[in-house]
Amino acid sequence: MVRKSIRSGKRKLVKTPGGKFYFKRLADKPKYHHCATCDRKLPGMPRGTQVEIRKLKKSERTPSRPYGGQLCSPCLKRKLIRENRVTA
Repeated sequence: MVRKSIRSGKRKLVKTPGGKFYFKRLADKPKYHHCATCDRKLPGMPRGTQVEIRKLKKSERTPSRPYGGQLCSPCLKRKLIRENRVTA
């Protein structure tokens, strides 16, 4: 019988040096980053585990603009217009 931890998720059939077969559980892919207001996928943000993202350069991790990695460009535009209206 297959172990309970392997029953859900993707698995791969692996052959051991002794000639036996067993199922190896494959790790799930991380989700995409989403906008904080409209929940749209954020472009320019890498999709990977924390270890993979930590190995990237800082310029490759998030866009270098205000609210980069938190808001998509339409939401950012609306927010900046709203802030400018309040201060002016």
